[in-house]
Amino acid sequence: MDQAMQAGVDLRARARKLLAAIDEVVLGKQRAVRLAVCTLLGRGHLLIEDVPGVGKTTLAHALAAAAGLDWQRIQFTSDLLPADILGVSVYDRERGAFRFHPGPVFSHLVLADEINRATPKTQSALLEAMEEQQVTIEGETHRLADPFFVIATRNPLEQAGTYPLPESQLDRFMLQISLGYPEPATERALLMGEDRRRLLARMAPVCDAATVLSLQVAVEGVHASETLVDYLEAIVRWTRSGRFHLGLSPRAALALLRAARAWAWLEGRDMVLPEDLQAVLAAGLAHRLQPQDGSRIEPEALAREIIESVPLP
Repeated sequence: MDQAMQAGVDLRARARKLLAAIDEVVLGKQRAVRLAVCTLLGRGHLLIEDVPGVGKTTLAHALAAAAGLDWQRIQFTSDLLPADILGVSVYDRERGAFRFHPGPVFSHLVLADEINRATPKTQSALLEAMEEQQVTIEGETHRLADPFFVIATRNPLEQAGTYPLPESQLDRFMLQISLGYPEPATERALLMGEDRRRLLARMAPVCDAATVLSLQVAVEGVHASETLVDYLEAIVRWTRSGRFHLGLSPRAALALLRAARAWAWLEGRDMVLPEDLQAVLAAGLAHRLQPQDGSRIEPEALAREIIESVPLP
């Protein structure tokens, strides 16, 4: 086995350890954990929509701890200001100049907790950061950490004190997942087991920032054939047929392809297959499509409909 192949084997082994470490804390949610890791490896951002108390923050904390990333949690509230996220310039009398104090967005992983409880103005403070990995404050551009990963949680809109996220922000999340209530056996294991906070406190990292960057580079090298791209384009066109207010955008198509690359790589392949794209499809469209009739979509059901309606090339 040559050096390049051995490096690939070692990286996949590290990724498996990352998944296993998170699964030990977030019980019974292996698919959601894998989609979260796919988002990280695909250089995307993750949106988690669910009711309070099902483990959204625990998943983010476990991922950050296992990946060895610096992270900050921002609790979004109605009185949160953009400066509370990005940072602020304060006048330094000794230097006779303003000095920039970076906000929590200057971390490898940012947990935007209950993002839809803040006003749209504050929500939009993350737009440039998520798209360009930089922020511009008072005309000066500041680069963010690399890797940079946003995990945002939001409560269902029918809950009190929530604001809808604008489409331009929703489209910047690669995937959206829901954890849901645990199965009875899993919930019993949680009740009988050790406190998750204690597990997190002593959780040893299996990666570091440099390793995560290497994993991301490896995922970028996964091949997507022209036939696979034809299949993706057919799915995108299906969503633009008039059934939804807005079909999938080119940014969404790129996000689906990156997520499918990550899924394929975690499966041990260096080439994307249609089933890899199908595996991430529901999470890729859950937050992007809104039916014209105003009904609420069921992502898994819609993904199955698309898979049945769009023939394989």
